[in-house]
Amino acid sequence: MAAATLALAANHAVAESIKLGLNYPSSGRYKEQGIAQVNGALLAVDELNERGGVLDRPLELLYANSASKPKKAVKNVRKLAGQGAAMIFGGASSAVAIAGGKEAAKHDLIYFGALTAANETTGIEGHKHMFREYYSTWMACKVLSQHINKHLSGKKVFYITADYSWGTSTEASLRQLTNTLDTGNHPNAVVKFPKPRQSDLSAALDKAEASGAEVLVVTQFGQDLATALQLIEKRGLKEKMAIIAPAITLGVARLAGAGTLEGVVTTLPWTWRVPFKYDYADGKRFVESYVERFGDYPSSAAATAYSIVYQFSAAAERAKSLRTGKLIKALENHTYVGLKDEQTWRAFDHQNVQTVYLLRGRPRAEVMKDRFKADYFEVIGNMSGGDAARTYEEWIKVRTAAGKPTQL
Repeated sequence: MAAATLALAANHAVAESIKLGLNYPSSGRYKEQGIAQVNGALLAVDELNERGGVLDRPLELLYANSASKPKKAVKNVRKLAGQGAAMIFGGASSAVAIAGGKEAAKHDLIYFGALTAANETTGIEGHKHMFREYYSTWMACKVLSQHINKHLSGKKVFYITADYSWGTSTEASLRQLTNTLDTGNHPNAVVKFPKPRQSDLSAALDKAEASGAEVLVVTQFGQDLATALQLIEKRGLKEKMAIIAPAITLGVARLAGAGTLEGVVTTLPWTWRVPFKYDYADGKRFVESYVERFGDYPSSAAATAYSIVYQFSAAAERAKSLRTGKLIKALENHTYVGLKDEQTWRAFDHQNVQTVYLLRGRPRAEVMKDRFKADYFEVIGNMSGGDAARTYEEWIKVRTAAGKPTQL
């Protein structure tokens, strides 16, 4: 064993590293999600290197701060490609992922989207170099629509929407799936993006309250969502309306605060509670390893970055190559079990098809009993990836309507 270890160390001493380019926000309103991605990626890289690396070569993580700005993300991709990255991944904004993915394609590199949920990412803007590990907003809205149609059917809905790809595609999807297309009966307020002021969010809430709506859908993210939820709590709007926020990550939950989240309904493709609720061994191991290293629970942002590193590495081993064309073929239609149940990299759109979870915010008293005071949500439902994701026929229809090719 000692001889083998020395031999491996000697090989790594001379073997050139495989560089992975992480394009993430370490500043700006989404920095909490960016830092979580770094943590998840670092944990995966270190684990894989301890096992011998990939293709008998060590992994090395390269970093670039996107600040959640598309133009900066494009420059980062060029820089990371120039530094020899074998693939690019990350991001906490769909606008960043879409722009970064297009630039990666110019360098013949795969771009793995992390926190990018806009339908466009693997829809009308999809291409063969883009793979999304995260769920799509359509998948989130399928789960939310099931909840709304069952428990809130016939009620007046008001939408507060961030004015960018994820926000607008979420509103459009949820309207379609809940039969709330009539903007006269179900109005909205569009909030500027990026960097809305608190007064912008407050003005949108004024309109929502004045509308007499019984359901409020808050499609914001990061600090913006946390601020909106705090304003909702302060105004006592939860007593008048059911509050739905399509995606609340652990980082956003921390910013918003436990009491603010009570009763709020949301979705995620993964939370640290999932592997313990459903007894997923690798998911539990990941949570425990993350807690030991970072002293906190991993968020879905950390989980997606961790999973991307492992999925790229496994594809390289299957392909026995780092050539992008071979990696793409190794990923397409590949089914695996990672941190939860089965997931599949779908070939026709490169969407990761996976189970989606419906969550509801716990009462503050329950949250505070947790060792990290971060047990914010209870899992109240789920939907299989096959039921949640757009079908091939639906994808073709969307692509055709946008004048896009019907194959990547």
